Amino acid sequence: MTQTAIKPEQLDRGIGLPGAIATNILNMVGVGPFLTIPLALAAMGGPQAMIGWVLGALLALCDGMVWAELGSRFPRSGGPYHYLLEAYDPRRYGRLIAFLFLWQSLLIGPLSIASGAVGFAEYAGALHPATSAQSKLIAIAVCTLNMALLYRSIRSVAALSIAVMVAVLATCGWIVISGMQHFDASIAFSFPLGAFHLTRGFWSGLGAATLIAIYDYGGYNNVCLLGGEVRNPRVNIPRAVILSIIVIAALYLAMNLSILGTLPWQTAQHSNAIVADFMGVVHGRWAAKTVSVLILIASWGSAYAILLGYSRVPFTAAQDGAFPKVFARIHPEKHFPTVSLLYMGLASAVLCLVSLAELISALIVIQTLLQFIGQCVAVILLRRKHHERAPDVFRMPFYPLPAIAALIGWAYIVATSQMRHIVIALLFGFLGVIVFLLRARNQQEWPFAQL
Repeated sequence: MTQTAIKPEQLDRGIGLPGAIATNILNMVGVGPFLTIPLALAAMGGPQAMIGWVLGALLALCDGMVWAELGSRFPRSGGPYHYLLEAYDPRRYGRLIAFLFLWQSLLIGPLSIASGAVGFAEYAGALHPATSAQSKLIAIAVCTLNMALLYRSIRSVAALSIAVMVAVLATCGWIVISGMQHFDASIAFSFPLGAFHLTRGFWSGLGAATLIAIYDYGGYNNVCLLGGEVRNPRVNIPRAVILSIIVIAALYLAMNLSILGTLPWQTAQHSNAIVADFMGVVHGRWAAKTVSVLILIASWGSAYAILLGYSRVPFTAAQDGAFPKVFARIHPEKHFPTVSLLYMGLASAVLCLVSLAELISALIVIQTLLQFIGQCVAVILLRRKHHERAPDVFRMPFYPLPAIAALIGWAYIVATSQMRHIVIALLFGFLGVIVFLLRARNQQEWPFAQL
């Protein structure tokens, strides 16, 4: 028996190139870079942590090439589901691997959204101290608010995304300009003795710093999850992915240098609100308060954009018959996936009870093992299957080097991660395989039926 697909309902292709870039940038510029600079400094014990930011940018660009080609070839909402299904054979192993993406998205989506909301709540402490319980309630409220705001037409969502993106970029620009005016190279490059000795501690610290950086860069793929709602998607999806990476990489590196050239790293690595401390030194208390408000807007916008993207994944899976039919429901008037949005919003609210550090680490390791590595291989397999050169499909330059470089980068991050997060990812993947096999046996599909 073959898989029975549900007749697809039409989504509104209401996102142009500016809106596509905005959904990515909002996802990328959350509270992450404003909270994680001290973590990277502590991981490597000095400003040499900037190497991790550079490696993270290169890995994001190489992996972005993979996403750009796959998103251009399969411009549908829930993108990776279609990439993996087609690359690994939609009649056999592709079913299992695509299902594992869907399976992990049920956890990865809420983890990503919750990390933005928890980050928002933690940074809110720079304005008004709160207890742990109060911070958790604030994070849950952010998830609930975003779910309510996204319960509407995609056209109004895109307009709001662009408006928030402008505020986010203006905030980052203010930080960079302030830093340039007070930059001191002797502070920025005050490396400790032995900073570049290639010891085991150096490599493990670099891996930790790169993991932090790639979390902060993460979000350049958000537009691929919305492929069915993007206008001229074969062109606009690759442009949105690559342009957002270049813009944010340049902005992050400039922002890091600005802060490290003003605050000594020995002080910065212990800061709980490093940007507020930085702006306080440069402009005074009023600037520290103002930038904290702007950062809260950025972190809210990030959680908002992530919820927008991941709410489309169970929806597209249900349309193809891989998930329960209820996830395929679309609002009859405003044309957005209702049940899928509600699931992601409510699940993320529950995960707001977990700490930010655990959310970030689990997120990156699970996503790398159950999706990113598979996609780097998928783009190569699809090139071999589709020899024809479609004129409107983006093809990464210097193929296959970007895909291979991304594969090596992801493997390095996993190898230097904490063992408990690797075990959690493997156990979660193993549980997904069991669920897939039970479902396939119940419906008499591959591998229990002859196709």
